[in-house]
Amino acid sequence: MRAKTIFLLLITLLLTSAVNARSRYPKREFRGAWIQCVNGQFQGMPAEKMQQLLIRQLNSLQEAGINAIIFQVRAEADALYKSSYEPWSRFLTGVQGRVPSPYWDPMQFMIDECHKRGMEFHAWINPYRAKTKGTVALSPIHPYNRNPERFVTYAGQLYFDPALPENRKYICKIVRDIVTRYDVDAIHMDDYFYPYPNPGEDFPDNISFAQYGRGYSNKADWRRDNVNVLIKEIHETVRECKPWVKFGISPFGIYRNVKSDPNGSNTRGLQNYDDLYADVLMWVNNGWVDYNIPQVYWEIGHPAADYDTLIRWWAKNASARPLYIGQDVMRTVNKPDLHNPLINQMPAKMKLQRALPTVQGSCQWYASAVVDNAGNYRTMLVKDYHRYPALPPTSPFMDDKAPDKVKKVKDVWTQDGLLLFWQAPKAKTEMDKAVQYVVYRFDKKEKVNLEDPSHIVAITRDTYYKLPYENGKTKYNYVVTALDRLHNESKGAKKKVKL
Repeated sequence: MRAKTIFLLLITLLLTSAVNARSRYPKREFRGAWIQCVNGQFQGMPAEKMQQLLIRQLNSLQEAGINAIIFQVRAEADALYKSSYEPWSRFLTGVQGRVPSPYWDPMQFMIDECHKRGMEFHAWINPYRAKTKGTVALSPIHPYNRNPERFVTYAGQLYFDPALPENRKYICKIVRDIVTRYDVDAIHMDDYFYPYPNPGEDFPDNISFAQYGRGYSNKADWRRDNVNVLIKEIHETVRECKPWVKFGISPFGIYRNVKSDPNGSNTRGLQNYDDLYADVLMWVNNGWVDYNIPQVYWEIGHPAADYDTLIRWWAKNASARPLYIGQDVMRTVNKPDLHNPLINQMPAKMKLQRALPTVQGSCQWYASAVVDNAGNYRTMLVKDYHRYPALPPTSPFMDDKAPDKVKKVKDVWTQDGLLLFWQAPKAKTEMDKAVQYVVYRFDKKEKVNLEDPSHIVAITRDTYYKLPYENGKTKYNYVVTALDRLHNESKGAKKKVKL
């Protein structure tokens, strides 16, 4: 009896250890980072220098385990890409409308560089903002100069009037243009819908309310519906263009306070629903967005917006679509752990994030803070939290069919050394097509477990992998799987190799 009890205890400990390992090192996890342009980090920078900077950032982020880049390409009805509708951004060339010289396309460059590194590329656009405070002159082809009647001025900035159907149609046209012409993995919007309130100034939409009120008696409900219609139409636009491209948002971190809504979070701050007219839960629950990254930028223990309270609220209320958490790198490393003031809050936040089953990853604000290793944040990602690679989560509501297995896996000596080659599986449609491959390695007598990310040695778009040959005396089992555009993974094809 005693031996049986000890045996059962050992089994329980082993199972618990395996569960903890999966929690600590998940195979599927969104690991994103935002690269913004509005801070002026690229403004007027020579093309070659900017490309070198971006490559350094991407290399550093790749080494830190980041698997998705959210890159700002439209900040104020402008473009960090070739557009027939909007001018080149001043955040790129220094003057709005000035063509890059020598000519290059930053979005295409970033798509190519991200995909080389096995990263997703999310094109980040601002829907309504048309001029920031620092912009002193608009290009002749800026949409305001074509149709000034469609815009309003608020808090010193210029906005597309969200009430106008023609503005929604125009914004969808911009989205359609990007998705159709570029191999993006997602369209992304952040927290700017109706602008953040400016004390003492009401958003100037009385005339629009009178003309386009659609029977609403409450202006706040009407404003929310204006945004709802846009979100739904953008989602439909993306789906029509390319059914594998996602549409995601990163809203402000508070949906509603409990004071405004019994189902709200126990917080006291600005609210998406009431102040920005962004009904995020409606978008999630109606499937109008394909992922959600609330910006939970505060610290654990914040008196008005506690990180612990907010991440649990989002995990409970917004799981109808993939949920990731927006992390503020600088606030995290500058705030001490509540139980150990000698360390920062990163360990506590990561433990909490991975303890909540409906939270499937996080996104770092901002990328260069990770690259600069503020507070050893990047070091902790490399050595611990992102120690092993992770595949982005799947999107079964878009597609749950995995590609077929790769074919003809073989090892071949070449002038570059011993390579493992394979052939892509056949595919009938773009959704079935293999676009990436995962290479796993196991010792000779080791059980093949494709759920263990510690065995991933490569995630690549190539159909080969250079093997680390030594003396040809050690046997290994390699397994290659195929991933489609939405990261559905095929069954593995095995090959025994002596290295």
